[in-house]
Amino acid sequence: MLNLERLRTLDALARHGSVSGAAAGLHVTTSAVSQQMTKLEREVGQQLLAKNGRGVRLTDAGRLLAEHAARILSQVELAQSDLERQRGQAVGELRISAFPTAMRGLLPAALSSLRVRHPGLRVGAQELEPQQGVNGVVRGDLDLAVVLDWYNKPLPVPDGLMKAPLIDDPADVAMPVAHPMADRAEVDLEDFADDEWITWAEGEFCHEWLMFTLRAKGFEPRIGHRAEEHHTQLALVAAGLGVCVAPRLGRDPMPAGVRTVPVRHRVRRHVYVVWRADADRRPSIRAAVEALRVAGAGLG
Repeated sequence: MLNLERLRTLDALARHGSVSGAAAGLHVTTSAVSQQMTKLEREVGQQLLAKNGRGVRLTDAGRLLAEHAARILSQVELAQSDLERQRGQAVGELRISAFPTAMRGLLPAALSSLRVRHPGLRVGAQELEPQQGVNGVVRGDLDLAVVLDWYNKPLPVPDGLMKAPLIDDPADVAMPVAHPMADRAEVDLEDFADDEWITWAEGEFCHEWLMFTLRAKGFEPRIGHRAEEHHTQLALVAAGLGVCVAPRLGRDPMPAGVRTVPVRHRVRRHVYVVWRADADRRPSIRAAVEALRVAGAGLG
């Protein structure tokens, strides 16, 4: 009889491509992954892993069994969903991620509501960028992820995932209070063609969106500073070092010395939650989605 936890380890190895990646995804040590694989090889009587430089790769037998493992684990997910649905209660463990401003501005209310309304549900949350969250749900490391895309640049969502909208989050331009545009009622992004911009890290989804959007306005932005955290960006703005796009979710408290002005042609982020379709029947998933929707509605 094949051991389910060892199949889960093999599946993680196939998805992550390395022992260290599988260990991180399963929240165990690399030694534990190696031990599980040794036992699984003994169970099936075939070599499942082969050395590949400093790492390992799946053998033909390993890939074949990994394909079966993925299907078996999907069926287990469906079985758990059906049992949970029959019981009619949100129970067990739920793993959720959210990007930084949603982690601060949306999740506290949602998680607090879940704790009160569903005391048998244990929720663990972590802060991840949108693409990391989507990848975690696809791999099975997460049950849900709160992610975003921009009004003019969608985030790719793979097949097999479901999504529900939470909020539309307006974004303003943040500038020092002494900036010539600070007293305007509205501004256009192209008004800041000669300013230095403060943006996110190179390669991040929001940074790529900003470059795409400003170039579409007819100018090449001058990037002065990069910071992943919005509050760090705003601190740089307060110091007079540039301007930035400042979404409203999780933005307060604003630092002194910063003025935010709405964009004339509204700039918005669409915030939504994604989960695997094969887990859709789980009451815990539905409870979490509902709690996130209510928390989002409270921000309107």
